[in-house]
Amino acid sequence: MDRKDGKESPAGDAWIRPKRFDRNLVVIGAGSAGLVSAYIAAAAKAKVTLVEANKMGGDCLNFGCVPSKALIKSAKIAHQIRHADRYGLEAPEPKVSFSAVMERIHAVIARIEPHDSVERYAGLGVEVLRGYARLVDPWTVEITLKDGGVQRLTTRAIVIATGAKPFVPEIPGLAEIGYLTSDTMWERLRDRAKVPRRMVVLGGGPIGCELAQSFARLGSEVTQIEMASRLLLREDEDAATLVEASLKSDGVTVLTNHKAVACGRGEGESWIDVDHAGTIRRIAFDEIVVAVGRTPRLKGFGLEEVGIKVDRVVETNEYLQTLHPNILAAGDVAGPYQLTHVAGHQAWFAAINALFGDLKRFKTDYSVIPWATFTDPEVARVGLSEAEAREKKIPYEVTRFALDDLDRAIADGADRGFVKVLTQPGRDKILGVTIVGEQAGDLIAEFVLAMKHGHGLGKILGTIHIYPTLAEANKMVAGQWRRNHLNGFLLSLLERFQTWRRG
Repeated sequence: MDRKDGKESPAGDAWIRPKRFDRNLVVIGAGSAGLVSAYIAAAAKAKVTLVEANKMGGDCLNFGCVPSKALIKSAKIAHQIRHADRYGLEAPEPKVSFSAVMERIHAVIARIEPHDSVERYAGLGVEVLRGYARLVDPWTVEITLKDGGVQRLTTRAIVIATGAKPFVPEIPGLAEIGYLTSDTMWERLRDRAKVPRRMVVLGGGPIGCELAQSFARLGSEVTQIEMASRLLLREDEDAATLVEASLKSDGVTVLTNHKAVACGRGEGESWIDVDHAGTIRRIAFDEIVVAVGRTPRLKGFGLEEVGIKVDRVVETNEYLQTLHPNILAAGDVAGPYQLTHVAGHQAWFAAINALFGDLKRFKTDYSVIPWATFTDPEVARVGLSEAEAREKKIPYEVTRFALDDLDRAIADGADRGFVKVLTQPGRDKILGVTIVGEQAGDLIAEFVLAMKHGHGLGKILGTIHIYPTLAEANKMVAGQWRRNHLNGFLLSLLERFQTWRRG
């Protein structure tokens, strides 16, 4: 089998391919991509081994999606109590037991853990080994087991699914004062009776915004520092502006165009210096969270030793194959999206191509990729943003529907936000959708389905939506598109016809 550039793999020149194999597939990493890859291989009756050095479930279960969403829910309840007067109720200041909040987070993780456990996957037919995997050659994996033993397995194919870790910038003094990341904060803060009084959050992306808002709602004095001109750079400015306003209303001090230049400790407290247009400002804090992005785990797996290029990610082709076609990568380590659901999506292609690629290969499909930032209001998107459409010079029309005109949103006091749809000029074909508002991450699913199957706004308009629900916003924006494209000549004819009918 050839590489993506059509040249023969050099594997045969450097290593001897085994005549027989111990396994059909070895998967390195038990996060979303690894678990799904192993599951599919076992379902296809392949002999598969899954290797994990840390916790089953990977970042999403243990450090990312699950604990952060549990934190967000507790913070939202505290916010609702604090503002209960908006609903005709008394509004006391919530009494936050931070240790109880953290224990709930760990209880949520524990409840979901069995879905990703060794026992479950063993029951599905997957051999799970706890240890560190390293490629010896394109068909051999050496596993240093947690108990100290070493095992070597030959395999027809390998899936690299080693995930990512928080990126920590080189800020003078940061390492010395100590910092939190999304990987460490859940254990480091677990036994705290009270929420940190003063917190700095470095980063204005989805993780930074979610954590800044949540800790502010639980009672921290939060300062969020972002070196760019605004938050949520991947989203359109109108969406980011609403989120920033919400964070500020929750008490977050948002400092955009501020670059962290140094950290230190003096007079009994930690501090960070930030540079804004040449002026240095010092901010004291009790805890600092670094949330400036994540970087793939690439080192220590023997990738470079077998000639696989690793820069920001593992280099793969459109089939997720590396230089060696029997070695594939999926999830955060492969890019281009660091999203749990995309990792699972890639895993299907990686597993199928690994097991059956010499018979038929499937190109990875990134045509319809949704994502959401779970701030309050949430921001969800699928397809093009306005900024991307302009950058790519793709012609488009914009149709908007504001949630302050939706009955259910008004009744719920959740009328901040909008639905914005980009369509082809003069047609109802959907190019992209941005939703800002309550449950935006759920509401976007209807548009994802429509785009996946080529349905336009007319199909959404012709679908019955339950009244009163937030989902009606999707139908409302489709109705707005229809009103914007009414045929004036036909309307004039209809008016004349109805006048004639009256006699």
